[in-house]
Parts: sequence; structure tokens; C-alpha cells
Amino acid sequence: MKTLYIKSTSARKMINDLQNHLGGTISAQNHEYILDIDNDLAYGTISGISVKKSITYIAFDIEFKKDLKLVNTILKSSPIYFTYCSEGHVEHSFSLEGKTNTLEAFQTAILRSAESINNVYHFKKDMPFKFSTVVVSTDEVSIKHNDLNSKLNEIFSTTDTNTNFSYFGSYNLKISEKIKQLEAIHQQGVVRHLLIESTVQTILALELQQHTDDLEYASNQFGSLNKEEMETIKELSQFISNYPEKQYTLKYLSSKSGLTPSKLQEGFKLFHDRTVTDFIRNVRVETAENLIKTTDLNISEIVYTVGLTSRSYFSKIFKEKYNCSPKQYQDNQNSLAATA
Repeated sequence: MKTLYIKSTSARKMINDLQNHLGGTISAQNHEYILDIDNDLAYGTISGISVKKSITYIAFDIEFKKDLKLVNTILKSSPIYFTYCSEGHVEHSFSLEGKTNTLEAFQTAILRSAESINNVYHFKKDMPFKFSTVVVSTDEVSIKHNDLNSKLNEIFSTTDTNTNFSYFGSYNLKISEKIKQLEAIHQQGVVRHLLIESTVQTILALELQQHTDDLEYASNQFGSLNKEEMETIKELSQFISNYPEKQYTLKYLSSKSGLTPSKLQEGFKLFHDRTVTDFIRNVRVETAENLIKTTDLNISEIVYTVGLTSRSYFSKIFKEKYNCSPKQYQDNQNSLAATA
């Protein structure tokens, strides 16, 4: 068993602390810090992003080769940890010897320790996992100068300074999707930082909304879908996104996934806020928009490529989403390319 200690909420200092314990190499750009590890302790990546001076995003995509405890040591004020597990599972306790609770894949947690207690994450060896935390500082300066930090400090405060706050929520696939979008950001410079900041804030908003929803629907917070069924919905969504040209029917998707049509609909509503049909249509329109921007295909070829047969129908749904016809959009792209 190896124990790691992190003594800050700053992305740079957190990554440096982790490197001191685990080795590896750090690459840094602007407010992003990435620790790549490939040794006898771990294999994978840990990234830290300073979204604002008082909000940090930390993400693990890693497999440890020894059982490990990660201790967030006591600070002058207790930060709030908005935690999410995308793959595998992670255990948490308040103090090294405290009772552990398990954070499963697709599950959210909001954690805040008492003033004299450490936050501890427990990781099993030889188990790949993806795990991320939005750390919100609650020190006097952060609360004074940041309205969001002040409000969150009030919401998740305890009446007794010796009391821990622990909330383990229901499954949420939308957060997993946002994390994938965050990882896929390829822009650089100011644009990259703005996209990262907005995506992390969306992740934080989804965690807060999950907490609100769970309190409201406490009697049935997990719905009728179990974790394996939600994983199936996630994989099926990715399959549709990868192959929009296929002719999908609810019967085919039900057969492929092993889920009943009603469970498919429930899963897609939970994950995407759309019916299955709406999701497929949206994937096709977004794929078409990308093809218009990145290829020389004409509109008819694009219609066929995304699995549609009617150009007029395609124009209708494209205009509903982008407020212009596909031809107008393509002409505008060509004009921009000509003046570049």
C-alpha cells in the first residue's frame, strides 16, 4: 500500500505533488499540466487545469500497479470536491481509517471534510479507471472575490465544523459525455482556455443539477436502468455516432443492445435528453455540418453519406438546427476559405 499526499488545490502544485510520489514527466501549457507515467507504480495520465484561480479540474486516466491511497491533506479551509467516475470504481473515506464508500462508474459525489479531517481516495491495483474532480476552494480570499465559490460554500456548509458533508448521487451519463468533449478540445491558445473553462463549468453545473434532482426524486434516484444497461446505452450512442449512415430502427437497436425499446428510450432520454429517433437525426445533422466544413462533397453526396435519402428533408432538419439551408452554409464556408 502506497500513500500519496496532496497539500494544495492549485493544479500546478497538485501535479507536482503527484510527480514527487509517482514519478513521470510533466508537460505544461498555459494553465494546463499533464503528468505522464509509465513505471512500476502506474501507467497512464493525470491532468490538472486551473479553470480559475479558485477552481481546479483534475482528471485521472490511469492504472496503478500497487494499492494506493490519495490523501488531500487538511488546509486552512475545506475545499468542496465535485467528483465523477467515468470508468472502474473508486473508494472514498474521511481520514485514512474512516469508513469507505464506493463511487461507481457514471456516479457523482460531492465531498467536503470537516476542518480537522482529510479527504482520502482509495485505488485498487491493476484496475484501469477514469476519475475526475472539480475542486472549489473555500478560503477567505476565494469566497470574497468569487460569487460562485461563495454560493457553493453556503450550499454545502455544515452547521458543525466537526461534521463531514458526503453525497453520493445517482448515475449520470451526461457528465461522461461532457468529459469526452473536454478531452477532444483541439484548439489552442485563448480559444482552448475558453472552451475548457466553459466545459468544466458545465460539468460542475451538471453535478449540481444531479444533486438537486436526487433530493427531489430520492425515492427513485437510479430509475429503472442499472449500471450495465447505462454502459450499453453509452456504447450504443457511440456506435450510432461512428456510423450515422446505417439505417437504424428501434427493433434493430433493441436486438443489438439486448435492451427493450422502452429501456432504450429511457436511457437516451437520461443520457441525451432526446428520444432515440431524435438522437439519430441530430447525429446525422451534426455529421453533415462537419462534412460541409471539412470536405469537398456536394450536398447530395453528404445526404447519402449520413444515411438520409431525401435532400428536402435534410434541408429542413439542417435549417431547424443551424438557421440556414445546407447550400447557404456551404457557400458561406467557401467564401470564408476564399478570403483566408
